[in-house]
Formats: sequence, structure tokens, C-alpha cells
Amino acid sequence: MALDGIRMPDGCYADGTWELKMHVTDLKRDVSLRVTGEIHIGGVMLKLVEKLDVKKDWSDHALWWEKKKTWLLKTHWTLDKYGIQADARLLFTPQHKLLRLQLPNMKHMKVKVNFSDRVFKAVSDICKTFNIRHPEELSLLRKPRDPKKKKKKLEEADEEALELEGPMLTPGSASEIIFIGPVKGSIYSSPGLYSKTMTPTYDSRDGSPLSPTTAWFGDSPLSEGNPSILAVSQPISSPDILVKLYKPQSLLDKAKINQGWLDSSRSLMEQDVKENEVLLLRFKYHSFFDLNPKYDAIRVNQLYEQAKWAILIEEIECTEEEMMMFAALQYHINKLSIMSSDHHMNNSEKEVDEVDAALSDLEITLEGGKTSNTLGDITSIPELADYVKIFKPKKLTLKSHKQYWCTFKDITVSCYKTKEEAHGTPALQMNLRGCEVTPDVNISGQKFNIKLLIPVADGMNEIWLRCDMEKQYAPWMAACRLASKGKTMADSSYNLEVQNILSFLKMQHMNPDPQYIAEPITTDINPECLVSPRYLKKYKNKQPGFIRDLISARILEAHQNVAQMSLIEAKMRFIQAWQSLPEFGITHFLAKFQGGKREELIGITYNRLIRMDASTGDAIKTWRFSNMKQWNVNWEIKMVTVEFADEPSLAFICAEVDCKVVHEFIGGYIFLSTRAKDQNESLDEEMFYKLTSGWV
Repeated sequence: MALDGIRMPDGCYADGTWELKMHVTDLKRDVSLRVTGEIHIGGVMLKLVEKLDVKKDWSDHALWWEKKKTWLLKTHWTLDKYGIQADARLLFTPQHKLLRLQLPNMKHMKVKVNFSDRVFKAVSDICKTFNIRHPEELSLLRKPRDPKKKKKKLEEADEEALELEGPMLTPGSASEIIFIGPVKGSIYSSPGLYSKTMTPTYDSRDGSPLSPTTAWFGDSPLSEGNPSILAVSQPISSPDILVKLYKPQSLLDKAKINQGWLDSSRSLMEQDVKENEVLLLRFKYHSFFDLNPKYDAIRVNQLYEQAKWAILIEEIECTEEEMMMFAALQYHINKLSIMSSDHHMNNSEKEVDEVDAALSDLEITLEGGKTSNTLGDITSIPELADYVKIFKPKKLTLKSHKQYWCTFKDITVSCYKTKEEAHGTPALQMNLRGCEVTPDVNISGQKFNIKLLIPVADGMNEIWLRCDMEKQYAPWMAACRLASKGKTMADSSYNLEVQNILSFLKMQHMNPDPQYIAEPITTDINPECLVSPRYLKKYKNKQPGFIRDLISARILEAHQNVAQMSLIEAKMRFIQAWQSLPEFGITHFLAKFQGGKREELIGITYNRLIRMDASTGDAIKTWRFSNMKQWNVNWEIKMVTVEFADEPSLAFICAEVDCKVVHEFIGGYIFLSTRAKDQNESLDEEMFYKLTSGWV
């Protein structure tokens, strides 16, 4: 008997070969190959294809090791180097698989994505396909499950997928997209070109494609003047949609949602994502760089949609006046969105230029950039001086606001009993670097308060400033926000910040004569789709028709403040107003701090970490990234340690979430802070992985 036919007890043959078991997913067929540990992966795949003897393009296929959750992509590596032995079972499967993406506008799409790429790379390819610049701001999130509902059949809300004929587009060009829903089916493909040296792709007034679009998108729907799938907002058709959506009831619920962010440094397969699974494409990092209406109509619209839904399902809280302002902007955007694009395209060049000028301030604010000539040449740092009422809630001796003469110099507020004493020793002095600044405003009640939480050795001191009117509130609020970041009023963004605050307040004003409404209430305004359920419940004892008319009237009153805005400007204003909300941009995680006795929340924003009370959301202590020296992770005990330049280190253990998710948020925001306008638009992926992947 030949040696090669003798099988040993360990499964190997006498000639040193052994059987490698593989499953070919396309053919649903098991195959065994006689191999040795010295054969390389490329050789294994070649032998497998020869044995299958099926005429097919196998170029997208690769081997997946189920037990180790590893792609065997290094085809020059041998089986021995990978550690593969006779007990292993490998899958021979396509790397590109269908994924069902829910976009920020809640629409579903089927996308063919590379399941072997790291998530960061996969998201970049998806965003290139959708023509969304700065893909580093987005990522994939698992769909949160409502604990009150039983698991239902596959996505009841999804409509039938439109299977389409079209070329297979792989990463490097674009992914294959299949639209789900009533939209006319088509393959949406673009090379993802978006250098600002090229011709603008969108009209800055309404977001419609300009005539040179064919040079950008070839034969895609965008070149045919049909960007409505992604760039145009579609009104919510029924209040039932809002009712069915999962709404987080507490900060702990929000923290649980954030457990679902995928690891950007690992592939989809490595994280148990299945073909046809639903994942959410969302703006993960709330730091929106270089937002430009000429190039970013789709990005602006998807940002607007994410903000809109966050407000409607109460992921972020706002006052009733703010809710009516958001509803008015939604109503205005809905009206303009359903108008024919031809109506807007016929505007004169002059009108478009005026809109460009009107949007310039918004661009700077939303992108967080700087301008060189906002304040001109400054030889001295501006100061504020005025009578301001001060309130310290924790001091029993001060039960009401007490008026002081206050001066704001650099990042310090000094309070004097009278104006005449301003050259002496202040009665109270506050350094605002690193403080938390929260607005407390009620336009109708003429309340303009600024809540300050100022860092001290044992936590935070709470101080309230009360201004008399908007014109006083705006410069003081802007100065406080800048001072919290260690910036003075000499910073180029100060005047813009003041103007944005005034603009935000102006949009909340109601008409002095409530009887005057520009449009009849009989208009199809559908208020149940424009405000969150909380504000509808306020009138639960009233007749439905009365509630509808009352809220419609308030929305139409607020609409008068925004009725002259163009479509893109209204969306940008909506995003800006969203950014102005106190809770904006805080991502919550449940954590137990070193020395603490109970679980609390750690909040992560673009520039700081916040220790928060889990029940109230109140800030207990704040740490700025600008003061951070380094951070480390102990992967065994899931502890994150952060060291600072001039204060004690911070240490906390992540609860109910992989500390890798928290680590990635910190590193991700540090990575985003390094972006600059003069940089090449290509992403430094390796730097991102160094800052976020850790040492797993």
C-alpha cells in the first residue's frame, strides 16, 4: 500500500499531508483538499477552484476561518504560519456582500460592501459612492432594540428591494447600490471625486446639481438631475412612523444605544455582521469639517435628517420655543423640497451669489474653521463690562440673584458690588477655562440665563449669570463659550458666535400679533409629524382638532422668521440650531469611576470628557482634551486611564460596553482635531488606527 493512502490517528496521512475541510458558500458545497502546512493560501485557493471545475469569476472570493474569526488575506502566508491544522474549517466566500443600510434620513438601501475591509475603509468607500465628503465623521451602528417590543420579522418597515441590472463596482471606484422603497430603481455610482479645485457640483441655493454634473458622475442618476434620493428631504408621511420608532427614555437608554458602534479597525465579518443585516450609517463624531453647500448637498441633507430625527424621537432635549422653531424650519424645508427644481434653477446668478454670501458665516460656524479677516488687525483684547445678576445655588446666603458690576477680561469674569469699585479687589472672580456653559433661555418670558459649572479641586462650582436682554446675553454667552475653551474675545470666531446666538434667538420669536398668520391653518401642515410626541401630550385633554389648529398656528407664527430662507440655508440653520442645544454632541457611556461607589456616566464630546450624574445628567467634573497628556487602556479589566498636564489622572471602568468603543471615541476626536483646510483631502488611515485601535 502506498504511504500517501495511510491515515494516522491524528488525521494526517503518512506522507505528511492532511485533509483541509472547506465550504464554498456560493455553491453550498463542502470540499476537502489534501494539503501540507507548507502550502500558501494562494495555492490552496487555486487547488480548490481547480477541483470545483465551475466556470465562474472567483476573483472576489477569499478564505474565512470561522473559529478564529479571521480573513486569510495574506495569500503568500502558509497554512503553518496562520496556524491552520486538520481540525480547521474554512469558508470560501465572496468578500463583497449585501448590507442593508439605514441612512440618517431613515431610508433603507442595499449596498454591496467589502466584508473583509476594516469598517473605517468600508465606510469611506460607502461615502465615496454617496458623494459624502469627510467619511471619517461617520460610522456604522447596530440597530437598537426596543426592550418593550418582541423581535419581529425582518424589518417590517422596509419595502421590497429593487433588484437591478448593473456593473459590479468594487472599492476604489464605488459600491453597488440597490434602493429599497418607492424610488425609481437605479445603480447609483460615483468615483467619489470632491476636490474643491473642480467645478461645484450643487447649486448653493437649493442643492440641485449644476450642469457640469455629468463630468462628475457619468451615467449615474445625479448626472440626470435626479439627486432626490439622497440630497432632498422627504416629508414624514404619517405620525405612525414616529410612534413605531424606538425612543430612549433616559440617559441610560442613550448609553445602551452607544454600545452598538462597530469597531472601526476590524472588518464586518470579524464583528459577526451577517449578509443582509441592517446597520445604521450615522454621523458618529459631532465635528463637521468644511461643510460647504456647493459640494455637500447630500452631506448637508443627511446631517439635517439626523438632526431632525434626533429631535423628533427626543434623543436630544429642547425647549418648547425651540421645538416650534425646529418645526417651522422643517415645514419650510418640506415646502421647498417638493417644489420642482426648475423653479430654483431659473434664479439669476445675482441671487445665487447673494445666497453664497449669506451662507458664508454658517459655513465657518458649522465647520469650526477660522477666518483671517473677521476682526481685522487686533492690537488689544476686547472686554465686556456691564451690570449682570449673579446666583450661586449652593450658597445659602444667596437665595436670589444679586446684581454686580462685572468685567470680562481674557477668560476671567470679575464681579464688583458697584461700578466705582471696579479698580479694587473683586467680590467674586471666576476663571472660565474648562467650565461647562449651558444656556437657559425663554424668549417669551424674557429669561436669558447662562449656567456655568466651573472646575475646582473637588468637582464643579455652579454659578448662574442673568442678563436683561438678548443684546446683552449674546456677547456674554459667546465670551463664556470661548473662555471655556481657553480662548479670548480676540479670537476670530467671537463676532460670528455673537451673530449666530442672535440669529438663533431671532428664529424663536413669535409674531407680536398672534392673530396674524401668513397662511391659513387649513393648509396641510400635519403638526404631528413636525413636533415630538412630548409636546403633543401637553394637550392630551383637548380635542384633537383643537390641538392640531393650536400647534399649527404656533408653527406658522414661527415660520414667519424663516420664510425667506433658501432651501440649503434653512437646512444649514437647522443644523446650526441643533448644535446650539445644550446636549448636542455628548455621547454617553455607563462607567464606574475609580474611587466611586456607584455607576455614573462618562460623556465624550469633540473637546472634553464629562463625568455625569446618571439620573439627572448634571456634570460633576470636566476634563479638556487640550490638557490631556495621554490615555491608556487596561484591556483585561476594561479600565481607561487618562493623564493630564496639571491635574490628577482620571480612571474609569466601562460598564456594559467594550472599552474599545470608548477608546475609539477619544482617539477619533483627537484625530479629527488634526484636520486642516490646507491638507491633502486624502485620509491618513494609519494615523486613525494608531489613535483608535489600541493593543488588542
